[in-house]
Amino acid sequence: MNGSSFARLLLIARNTFLEAVRQKFFNVLVVLSIAMIASANFFRQFDFGSSELKFIADFGMGAVLLFGSILSVVVTAQLFFSEIENRTALTMLAKPVHRWEFITGKFLGVFLVLMAFVSLMLFLLAAVLYWRESNLMTYPRYADDFANGRIVNYTGILQLVFSELFKFGLLAAVTLFIASFSNTNLYTVIISFFVMIICQLQYIARDSWSDLDNPILRGIVWMLSLLFPNLQMFNVGEQLVFPTEQVTLSMGGYIGLLGYGAIYIAVLLGLSAYTFRRREI
Repeated sequence: MNGSSFARLLLIARNTFLEAVRQKFFNVLVVLSIAMIASANFFRQFDFGSSELKFIADFGMGAVLLFGSILSVVVTAQLFFSEIENRTALTMLAKPVHRWEFITGKFLGVFLVLMAFVSLMLFLLAAVLYWRESNLMTYPRYADDFANGRIVNYTGILQLVFSELFKFGLLAAVTLFIASFSNTNLYTVIISFFVMIICQLQYIARDSWSDLDNPILRGIVWMLSLLFPNLQMFNVGEQLVFPTEQVTLSMGGYIGLLGYGAIYIAVLLGLSAYTFRRREI
């Protein structure tokens, strides 16, 4: 990649990012996510003790998963088709901008949006957890729970930012691939959500059929497991935020997880660039 290509990628990514953050849909999702994470604080009246922290974390991470998935699919599709429908893509590609640069720039812009969203949400979750944990540590009746110090691993929340970012980035890459050959925004969004569900549940089919004696069926299952990334692998919140001797994620496993996501993203972007190059605009 030469300097001019890199400059064009950055320009497309910057414009995509600015366009996304100006959208009302993005702002509504951010407000709803903040409200859900902040509202977890009100459950303290039930006096769960130290287990309240896990409840708040699960509630907050659930909000990030829900709204992050919606953001990854819907915003990616909207930003792509807005360029097509407004004919700005045609104008841009008439200049010395390659189609792979357009696809990659779009993805990088969406990736920056997802980074801002995930960082903001998990920073807020960490702040809520820290505040509530500090309060619980002052109660004598919970002294045994905090005998070894804080329960929440705040470094793990920082690691969770990147694992969630790569998961949502993978969803955005899937959506971009479907958009590269789709004709409508609605079709892209619907199919992308179906693919997301398959990716979340494919491990069930793999585990169910992996013990089959028929090598052909085992081969089919293996091929399907490669075709659809296993998003369930990215559900490592508990392992990172509340690690124990029984439930933990090693640094090697964490790096491998990020590498797994990066490989699928690269492959999907390559496929997107290939199909988009053959598309009539």
